[in-house]
Amino acid sequence: MSRAAGPLALLRACHPEPTAAVTAVTTALAVAVGRAAPGVVLVAAAVLAGQPSIGWLNDALDAGRDAAVGRRGKPVAAGAVPVRTVAVAGGAAAAACVLLSFASGWAAGAVHVVAVAAGWAYDLGVKATRWSVVPYLVGFGLLPAFVVLGLPGAPLPPWWLPAAAALMGAGGHVANVLPDLADDAATGVRGLPHRLGARASRAAAGLLPLAAAVLLALAAPLPAVLEWGTPVLAALVFAAGQRAGSHAHFRTVVVVAALALLMLFVASVQWAGAVVRGAVA
Repeated sequence: MSRAAGPLALLRACHPEPTAAVTAVTTALAVAVGRAAPGVVLVAAAVLAGQPSIGWLNDALDAGRDAAVGRRGKPVAAGAVPVRTVAVAGGAAAAACVLLSFASGWAAGAVHVVAVAAGWAYDLGVKATRWSVVPYLVGFGLLPAFVVLGLPGAPLPPWWLPAAAALMGAGGHVANVLPDLADDAATGVRGLPHRLGARASRAAAGLLPLAAAVLLALAAPLPAVLEWGTPVLAALVFAAGQRAGSHAHFRTVVVVAALALLMLFVASVQWAGAVVRGAVA
């Protein structure tokens, strides 16, 4: 085994793709709402510590299950990195997350710690219950609050921002679980998507971000060109996805989520501009 093999296996065990995606989206939101450059860096660093702590805890706890169903893509289950190493890395990342979160202020820090704790709760057993979507609703719903509360004066976010983020997080949960329904069931994991079944879960994976887009169209400050044109486009993409195969369906879910995110970012910029104008006035 090369010297790089261990660190690379440890990196793979933190779920790098969702970690990078959540960090990038949250950092972009920090820019959109007007966090100053140091604040944007703090947001990125806190999320980049919190998300791997969730991923490492997940792989450390699930090593036995992953090995039982032959998930060789899982470094811990494949023996590429020891469980103890992953557990220590997760603990260190969690400690760093707490410190970095509170650097944005007490209110923002507390909110982000609760958001990350929701992810830990998912790993620790909620994933196997009918309530498996709740950590995603809480965790993703609180991320925008973490970003906004770090602004000067710690303003509360507009209600539609965490609500839309929570719906998108829930959709991400369903989409993420879909490929592993059979393996999870074989190891005793029966979260909400497992109980709904594959067909209903396929629909929910697209309907939840579509609902976020509709909510934003109804409640958020958006230019007329985006207000209803984007949700209609998302609905058409969703409808096409329901008739597609599994790979094509996943791509359509990504497109629907991307359209909802576009609306969320634009609405956040509009809201932040209105807040600034009101403060100046």
